[in-house]
Amino acid sequence: MQVAAPRHFSPGAGVPGGRSARLAARRAFVELKITFMQALADLPQARWLHAQVRSAEEPVDLWLLRAPVFAALDGVDPEFRQRRRALRRGLDSVFPELESASGFVPF
Repeated sequence: MQVAAPRHFSPGAGVPGGRSARLAARRAFVELKITFMQALADLPQARWLHAQVRSAEEPVDLWLLRAPVFAALDGVDPEFRQRRRALRRGLDSVFPELESASGFVPF
């Protein structure tokens, strides 16, 4: 008797494009993780955050770290503003559905 392997019951298994969707999601996660690491680069007070970002295994792990990372990048320094913008773009690319609604509609 042949028994199906557990992976055959996972969401997206056997669905055309399922593998490519998983790879795209993984790639987006890795890019977001790199963005977090670049945002925290050269911040000696952020060692704990560096360790947390390095140990993140899922996008939600990074999502939960966003507030302390933005707090570490607080201030008017142009370099920090640039890092915050890059971080927001990275978060928006992985979590587009969480974008806050505004009164403006793109044309």
